[in-house]
Amino acid sequence: MKESSIDYPSGLLNQRAVATRQKPNSRERRPRFMKGKSQAMRQASPRIALDHMAASRLDVRAFFALARDQGLADVQIRLFSNPFAPGMPATDVRSAAAEAGVTIISVHALQRFNEWTPARQAEASKLADYAAECGAKALVLVPVIDGSWPTNGERHGNLLLALSALKPILQSRGLIGLIEPLGFQTCSLRSKKEAAKAITAVDGQSAFRLVHDTFHHTLAGETFFSCELTGLVHISGVNDPTFWIYPDRVLGGSDNGSQIRALLDGGYAGPFSFELVEEVHALDDLAGALAARIDLIRHGAIDARAGVRR
Repeated sequence: MKESSIDYPSGLLNQRAVATRQKPNSRERRPRFMKGKSQAMRQASPRIALDHMAASRLDVRAFFALARDQGLADVQIRLFSNPFAPGMPATDVRSAAAEAGVTIISVHALQRFNEWTPARQAEASKLADYAAECGAKALVLVPVIDGSWPTNGERHGNLLLALSALKPILQSRGLIGLIEPLGFQTCSLRSKKEAAKAITAVDGQSAFRLVHDTFHHTLAGETFFSCELTGLVHISGVNDPTFWIYPDRVLGGSDNGSQIRALLDGGYAGPFSFELVEEVHALDDLAGALAARIDLIRHGAIDARAGVRR
């Protein structure tokens, strides 16, 4: 069986554990690949990570500290976020992560990855160098989303071309490429199913994984789950009421509960990363709101496993 999702350790989840939590063992924090589903199926609750989008007003050290204080060992960084605007050296980011005791699971992102040009190749190499130097395990790949993609046949051919070219760039640096289909109608890659087929077509199972975003899964009307190929889950917040399914979308996402349970039951053992919207950043108690939402999501998954209905 091929290696499945990137396995990241979990953090603490509820307020009662705050007073007694201990710093995770460094060896336990190190991401690793897992084979098979037996260990993943024993996982009762999501392994929570924190995306820099959830606290983009914080500089990188403060963001890492926020994750650590939430009991979370894994973070995602975004190079377009304000703290990185001056161009923070990768070695400084790596040192800050080590000091906080967190692991950088991914760097976001190579934009328009499936529009492959010499300029995109140079950009991909530069970003991959940065990701490797800062200690990240993966680089997120975002498709063209502005509706400028060509006819369907050419669009699919461009996807295969990009993945074939990206594979050696990623492998030479020990990185995984996290392909993130987006559900917008203007996006050139809306479907995880199409992305999974493309990975197989370029023999890229060792170099690529999928990002399952709860909002975009819903927006695309997708029913496809590939727990074996999923490397990261985004628990998305949505600030447009048009897409709200339940009352609290700002700290939630789209139909998060059922998607999280389906992924866990299917054997996914990787991180579930909070990707929140701008409204969250202005909360008076962001840390408290995050802690409450983490507790709700984790206990919802545990209750579902036990057959509890709330």
